[in-house]
Amino acid sequence: MTVQQDAPGGSDTGDLEVWIDQDLCTGDGICVQYAPEVFELDIDGLAYVKSTDDELLQDKGATTPVPLPLLQDVVDSAKECPGDCIHVRRVSDSVEVFGPDAE
Repeated sequence: MTVQQDAPGGSDTGDLEVWIDQDLCTGDGICVQYAPEVFELDIDGLAYVKSTDDELLQDKGATTPVPLPLLQDVVDSAKECPGDCIHVRRVSDSVEVFGPDAE
């Protein structure tokens, strides 16, 4: 499964996107272990999200869609991240649903 396969619209969770706060990233790579289709460690030792074209997105606050089949892996990444730097939010209203700022 890769990020090229978009999550179907109209799901209970709605369309979700994920981003990483590199200022808090510890470089442990747990996210890459859980969801290598979505996350990647760069040469600087920090984790970044990847685009739907499998390209590393290094701009601050860059987001990528969370494919529904990978949702649990992305959520587990956010829960296990020692830096609390993975944020998953709804695209429709930008409300964080998983991660350190989740309501």
